[in-house]
Amino acid sequence: MPKLDTIPPGAPCWVDLFTSDMDRSRSFYDQLLGWTSESAGPDYGGYVNFSRDGVLVAGAMTNDGSSGQPDAWSIYLAVEDAAATVDAAQAAGGSVIVPAMQLRELGHMAVVTDAGGAAIGMWQPGEHTGFGVVAEPGSPGWFELHTRAYDDSVAFYQKVFGWNTAVASDEPEFRYTTLGEGETAAAGIMDATVFPEGAPTGWSVYFQVADADATAAKVNELGGAVTSGPDDTPYGRLVACTDPTGAAFKLVG
Repeated sequence: MPKLDTIPPGAPCWVDLFTSDMDRSRSFYDQLLGWTSESAGPDYGGYVNFSRDGVLVAGAMTNDGSSGQPDAWSIYLAVEDAAATVDAAQAAGGSVIVPAMQLRELGHMAVVTDAGGAAIGMWQPGEHTGFGVVAEPGSPGWFELHTRAYDDSVAFYQKVFGWNTAVASDEPEFRYTTLGEGETAAAGIMDATVFPEGAPTGWSVYFQVADADATAAKVNELGGAVTSGPDDTPYGRLVACTDPTGAAFKLVG
């Protein structure tokens, strides 16, 4: 796998899983995506790092139920100054979920909501610079926000995270904006008002796989569930899934 040298500010740099059953989640993703999981130890609250072929691709932390939040995957965008970005997020209509905090020598993190109410993390790198590979089998492949506040959300990411955006589609039935353009695009925002009321919104991570159909079948074998697809699209074969504890993720292959 080609390694990432650097991740520019504003781009997705890390994903991690909030899970109520760490052992089961580690087994599921290790078998599904060919990952190797390793605990960072008690100094980091039992945080687990996932690697593929020796390269970091994702993390996981235990959901002990005290927050009242369900199991879920989170996406983090690279920033140069987490505290200043939190302030910018509040000024742009967001709110703070986790204030900027230092994680020893690894870096600084925070979590905010955007102008449409979706949670998004940020990471100011120290020794931990984020995932080392993207868009290769077994690694994060794409990052996508579904929002019912499309215009406000696009403006939020432009203002707060410095996104240089490109309009991929502006048809009434499909409005889509990307961070970057064409082959350099790193993430997308989709207008979710075309979906039925009550359809889930927020950020999703797609994991790149070599064979979407075979991986979807393995999701079921390992105790997860396929919630839609596999479906052919211009961007590959897409599958929506949940893992054994209910955390949603997607596959692209």
